[in-house]
Amino acid sequence: MDSNGQFLEWAVVDSDIGPLLLAATGEGLVSVVFHADDRVRERALERLAGRLGAEPVHRATGWLAEPIRELEAYFAGGLKTFGVRLDWSLTAGFNRQVLRELASGVPYGSVVGYGDLAGRVGQPGAAQAVGAAMGSNPLPLVVPCHRVVESDGGIGGFGGGLETKRKLLALEGILPQPLF
Repeated sequence: MDSNGQFLEWAVVDSDIGPLLLAATGEGLVSVVFHADDRVRERALERLAGRLGAEPVHRATGWLAEPIRELEAYFAGGLKTFGVRLDWSLTAGFNRQVLRELASGVPYGSVVGYGDLAGRVGQPGAAQAVGAAMGSNPLPLVVPCHRVVESDGGIGGFGGGLETKRKLLALEGILPQPLF
């Protein structure tokens, strides 16, 4: 905890899609970062510390215990809906509106098109802006941007890489499991 009472707890956990950096504040889970090797982790923590004004503390207890448990259950196939508290402070405006709709309105095992999601938040025709919101999602996996696809059936983009997106969609039964 720093002098203004803010804190940022973090841990790197192994998953079926590689190491994930999880970070939480007293408000809830604030960030999930894919491919969290040492270099990625250091850059992400530096960025988070600057944006949140708190010194990162490494531990996997306290605020991170429940997110870690839920992620383990998700990858084991036993969790369909994340229930952890989320700290939305790293997103605002249209992006936050889109991400909240995604989190509450696109359940496990389903997908939505970029344009359809834009329509759900009252901005039909804002498919590209929805794509930008997905790219800026500070809570991927928990706020499931992997479930957003192109209207023509294409998989679309993904900040964690297309192979990661394919694995997550396969885990949820939307795509066949990769052969290797």
